[in-house]
Amino acid sequence: MITRTRLAAGACALLAALAAGMAFPAGASAGEPTGEDAPKVDLVLDVSGSMRTRDIDGGTRMAAAKQAFNEVLDATPEEVQLGIRTLGADYPGDDRKTGCKDTAQLYPVGPLDRTEAKTAVATLSPTGWTPIGPALLKAAGDLDGGDGSKRIVLISDGEDTCAPLDPCEVAREIAAKGIGLTIDTLGLVPNTKMRQQLSCIAEATGGTYTSVEHTEELTDKVNQLVDRAADPVVTPVATEGADACAKAPALKSGLYTDREEFGQQRWYRVDVEPGQELRASVSVGADRAVNPSYGVLLRAVTVHGREIVRGEAAGNGRTDVLSTGLRYPKAENDDDAAAEAVCLQVTNSFSVASGVKTTPGLPLELTVDVVDGPGDSDDVAAFGLGRGWWLLGLLVLVGFLAGLLWGWLSRWRFAIWRTN
Repeated sequence: MITRTRLAAGACALLAALAAGMAFPAGASAGEPTGEDAPKVDLVLDVSGSMRTRDIDGGTRMAAAKQAFNEVLDATPEEVQLGIRTLGADYPGDDRKTGCKDTAQLYPVGPLDRTEAKTAVATLSPTGWTPIGPALLKAAGDLDGGDGSKRIVLISDGEDTCAPLDPCEVAREIAAKGIGLTIDTLGLVPNTKMRQQLSCIAEATGGTYTSVEHTEELTDKVNQLVDRAADPVVTPVATEGADACAKAPALKSGLYTDREEFGQQRWYRVDVEPGQELRASVSVGADRAVNPSYGVLLRAVTVHGREIVRGEAAGNGRTDVLSTGLRYPKAENDDDAAAEAVCLQVTNSFSVASGVKTTPGLPLELTVDVVDGPGDSDDVAAFGLGRGWWLLGLLVLVGFLAGLLWGWLSRWRFAIWRTN
C-alpha cells in the first residue's frame, strides 16, 4: 500500500523510473535532456464493471477516479498535450472477443480544453472487461510522432482479462521500439496479481507503479506524473555496482539504474573537489512480494573505510519504493587540495518468502549530483553537521553542561531541605 509518506519520500528523492538495463558500462555519465516538442501524456482509465465497487473514501472507485481527473485537468501545465483513453467503457456483454476490443479514445492527445475534457469524463460509467494489453497498444499509437517526452498513465483496479495478449509483453514491445515512451501504473485497492502485473508493465518501460486507496493519493500521484512529463527528459544510465569500494565504477552527476539482490551491497565511486558538495539519493523498489519490515542504507565512506555520512530508511510493508539520501560538503580549506574519491555503499534488508524469485535483483535507482558547496555559514551541511562529528561534539558538550547544572541544583535543594 502507498501512503502519503511514501509519495513525499519519492518526491524528495527525485525519483523517476525504477528499471535496470542489461548493459553495464564501468564508468558513465547521465544522458543529456532531449526533445523540443511538446510533452504528451495519455491517461488510460479502467472503466470495467469492478469500478462500481464502493471502497474508496465511502464512494465508488469510478467516483474517485472522476474527481481525481477533474483536479488533474485543472492543474495540467499549459505546455503539456494531454489525452484520455478508456478501456472497458462501452461493451457490457459476455462475448470475450468483443469485450477485449473495448478501448476508445475519450479525448484526443493535444492542446487541452479543460471544459470539454471534464464533460467527457463525466459521461463515463463502469461497464465491461479489462483489456489492458489492447489499450496500451492503442495508447502508444495516440502518442506517436514528435521527439518530446511521451508518458502513459494507466489507472486500473484489476488485472487484464484478455490473455494471452499479456500486457507485460505489450509493454516490453513498446519499450523495444525505442520511442522513449514511459508507462506509469496506478492500482486502485490492489491485490497480489494486479500488483505484479502493473509493476511488470511499469518496469518494462522505466516507469513507476503505485498502489492507492484514497482519492487524494490518486490525485496527487497523477498530478505528479503529468508534471513530470513537462520536465526535460533525462535518460537513466545503466551501471553495475561492485562488491567492494576498491572495485567501484566511477560516476559523475546523473541518474543511474542497477539491480541489487536481496541483502546485497553495491558500491559506487564519486570524485569530490574541495569546495564541492556531493548530494546522493537512492531508491530501491519492491517489484515482487516481500516480507514486511525492511530497510535501505546509503553510506558515503572514504577509500580507507571511514564513514563520512549516511542516510537510511525503513519500511513496514506498506510501501513499494524505499528511498533515502545524503549530503557531503568537502571544505575549501581541506589540507588535501586534490579531488577526494568518495565511495557510496547501498545496502538493503528486503527479504522474500520461499518460492518467490530472488533473481534478478531489486531495481535500484541512484541519483548523483556534485555541486558547488554552500557558502553560507548557517547552512547545516557547511557547518559540518553532515559529517556527524560536530553534532556528536555538540551533544557531548550540552550533556556535560546540563549534568553540571542539574547536579548544582540538586545539591542546593538538598541543602535547603536539611536547613528546613
